[in-house]
Amino acid sequence: MEERQASRQHRVILTNRGTCALNGISDILSFDVNEILLETEMGMLMIRGIDLHVNRLTLEKGEVDLSGKIDSIQYSDVNKGKGSQGESLLGRLFK
Repeated sequence: MEERQASRQHRVILTNRGTCALNGISDILSFDVNEILLETEMGMLMIRGIDLHVNRLTLEKGEVDLSGKIDSIQYSDVNKGKGSQGESLLGRLFK
């Protein structure tokens, strides 16, 4: 099982702050036109911007393509299943 996890890569390709291709995505936790929260192989990923759209989603392959004006990309290391002092997942993400 560890070999399978080691072979999966996480990649972010951002082009001119307008399009973004990602792989190594486990799930989309929330999404609206200003903010997308993704669970990746490397931790939680928050993408913020204006007029964001998910153009393609293939969770079987772990791939997502986005478009819009991307203002920020921020990672948060959140261990799966391990709470931090009883805080919720979203509480830890938005500190």
